[in-house]
Amino acid sequence: MGTHSVKTSDRDLGMHHSISRRDFLNGMGALAAGSLLPGRALAEKAQALELAFGSHASQAGYPPALTGLRGAAPGSFTVAHQLALQGQRDWGRSGEPDPDIYDLVIVGGGISGLASAYFYRKRHPDARILILDNNDDFGGHARRNEFEIGDRTIVGYGGSQSIQSPTRWPKAAKDLLDDLGFDASRFKSAYDQDFYRRNGLSAGIYFDRENYGVDRIVPYEFGNTYYYLPLATSKLSTAEAVARMPISKAARREMRRLLEARKDQLPDHSILEESDYLSSISYRDFLVKHLDIHQPEVFAILQEMPSDMGVGIESADALSCMRYIGLPGMGATSLGGWRGKLYRWRKDWNREDKDYICHFPDGNASIARLLVRSLIPRVAPGNTMEDVVMAPFDYSQLDKANSQVRLRLNSTAVRVENDAAAGSERGVEINYMRDGRAQRVRGRSCVLACYGAIIPYLCPELPAPQRAALASQVKVPLIYTSVLLKNWRAWKKLGVGAIFSPTGYHKDAMLDFPVSLGGYRHSQGPDDPIVVHMERVPTASNRGLTPREQHRAGRYEMLSTSFETLERSIRGQLATMLAGGGFDPAREIGAITVNRWPHGYSYWYNALFDPNYPEDEEGTPHVIGRKPFGRIAIANSDSGAWAMAEGAIYEANRAVEELEE
Repeated sequence: MGTHSVKTSDRDLGMHHSISRRDFLNGMGALAAGSLLPGRALAEKAQALELAFGSHASQAGYPPALTGLRGAAPGSFTVAHQLALQGQRDWGRSGEPDPDIYDLVIVGGGISGLASAYFYRKRHPDARILILDNNDDFGGHARRNEFEIGDRTIVGYGGSQSIQSPTRWPKAAKDLLDDLGFDASRFKSAYDQDFYRRNGLSAGIYFDRENYGVDRIVPYEFGNTYYYLPLATSKLSTAEAVARMPISKAARREMRRLLEARKDQLPDHSILEESDYLSSISYRDFLVKHLDIHQPEVFAILQEMPSDMGVGIESADALSCMRYIGLPGMGATSLGGWRGKLYRWRKDWNREDKDYICHFPDGNASIARLLVRSLIPRVAPGNTMEDVVMAPFDYSQLDKANSQVRLRLNSTAVRVENDAAAGSERGVEINYMRDGRAQRVRGRSCVLACYGAIIPYLCPELPAPQRAALASQVKVPLIYTSVLLKNWRAWKKLGVGAIFSPTGYHKDAMLDFPVSLGGYRHSQGPDDPIVVHMERVPTASNRGLTPREQHRAGRYEMLSTSFETLERSIRGQLATMLAGGGFDPAREIGAITVNRWPHGYSYWYNALFDPNYPEDEEGTPHVIGRKPFGRIAIANSDSGAWAMAEGAIYEANRAVEELEE
C-alpha cells in the first residue's frame, strides 16, 4: 500500500505507516450473507479464502517479534483444511523417513504437547522424542508478542493469559510447575498491585457516536474486571453512572434496577436449588422473567458480555453469566444476598490465591518457554522462572539431529496410524507435510496433542463413536490483539485502565498487566511505552443457532477478515474511544499484532443445549473422544472439556500414563 493511495481518514488513523506482514485476503466484499450458511459451508468458504495466503513458512528467525496477522498465521492450517474439508488423501510421495525411530512422537507443540514430552522424559530420561507443530512458533495459544521501540523490548501475550489459582491446580500440573522452578509468591512483588489505583485508573464502559450519538466513556465497573485487575474504584455511584449513559429514560430505569438489585426475586427456590435453576435458563430469560427488563437498549449493552463463552445472553445460562462472567443481577438471588455470601465464604474461606496476579509479562508463553528450555537446554541460557522472561531463544536449535528432544515447526500431520505388523517395534507411523513436501516419521508411541476435531481425519480407523465425539469438540474462536503504544497519556487523562465497548469490534481494551520480572520492566509512567490488550470473540448470537453453530460462524467471520480491515478497526476504535484524552493513533501507535485463533477455547458443555453430563465419566463425549487407540494416546484441553492451562497439563500426564499401561 503506497502512501499516495491512503484516504485522508486512513491517514489520520496512521494506516499509511509501515507495519510488517500487512496481510490481505483477496476478493473480500460484503460478508453478511455468508453468516447464513450452514457450518460446513462456512468452513469451506473460509478455507477457499484462507488459501489465497499461500504458504506461511516463516522467513524470520524469531517468530515472537513478527507483527501483523499472527496466532494461527496465514497458511498455518491450509494443509489441515485440505485434509478435513476437501478430503485430500494423496500428498505425493513421501521422502525417506527420519533415520531414527523415536520413542515418542507428539503431534502438537502447545502446552499439552510440550507437557507430554516433559512427563514422558521424566519416566524415560534417555527417550528420543520428536514434537511436530503446524505453526511457525511453539506454545500453541500460549503465544509471546515482542516489540522493539528505541532500545527497549516490550513484551505482551497473544493467547493463554495467566496462571489462575495455582494452589488449586491438579497435583501433576503443580508438580510440573514446581519442577520448572515456578514460585507463585514471586508475583506478590513482581505484579505492581497498586499500579492502577496509584494512577487513578478505573474500569469504564464506552458508548460510541455511531450507535449512541456521542463518544463517551462512563468510568464504572461493568462486569468482573475487578476480579482480574486491581483497578481504582470509580468515583461515580450507580445512579450517577447510569445517568451518564446515553440511553433512553426507560432504559436507564431498567439498567439502574438491574445494577442495584438487592432483593431476592427467586423466593420459590432455596439457596440449594438456585444454582440448578439458574443453570437451566438463559441470562436474557432471567432478566425478563425475574427483573422485568424489556428495553432493547439494555439488552444491547449486555448482549455480547458472555462472549468468552462464544455466545450471547440468549444462549448462555444465567448462573455462568453472573458468577463467572460478572454480569449484574446476582443481587436478585439468594446466592447474591447475605445467605449467598455466607455460602461462598464457607466454600472459599481457605483460598490462598484469590488474587489474579500470577501473570508473566508474556502470559503463559513463559510456561511454554520453560518447558522448551528444559527439554532442549541449548535453545536458551538460564534456569529460573525469572531469567526465562528475557532469555534469548535460538530457534535454530529446536530441531537438531543430535538432540534427544526435537521440536519441528511448520509441520502438519496428515496421517497417524498404528503399524499393522504385530509385534513391530515401529509402533506408529506419522505422515506430515512440511514446506509443501510429504514427510514421514516413525515412533514407538504417539501422543496427539492437537485440536480434537482434526483427529478423526488423522486416524480414520478410530471407532465411529469416538470419531463422532471428537467431531463435537468445536472450539470458540478468539482474537487477542496486542497494540504497542508509545505512551498512555490519554488513558491517564481519562482515568481508565480497562474499557468495555458493547458495540465495538473489540469488546475489551486494557492496559497490560503491570508485571516486572527477570530484568523486564513494565511501563512506569504515562510517558513510557505500553501494550494495550484488546479482545474479540466473534459470535453469531441472536440468530437462533446452537453454540457449536455460533462458533463455526464466528470462525468464518474471523477467517474472512483481512488484516487491513482489522487494523483500520483497531485504530479507529482507539481513536474515538480515547479522543477525550487527546489520543492520536497516527502518532502514538507503534505496532499491531493480531493473534487470530480460529480454534480458541476448548468447547465446554452449555447447560442450555447439552445434556447434564457427569464429570469425566464413561459416556461423556470428551471421555469417549480421548480413549487411547493402540499406541496412540490423546492429550489436549479438548480431552478434558477444560479450557485452562492446568487442564492441558493434566491431560498430558493422563495420556502419557495411558501409554505406560
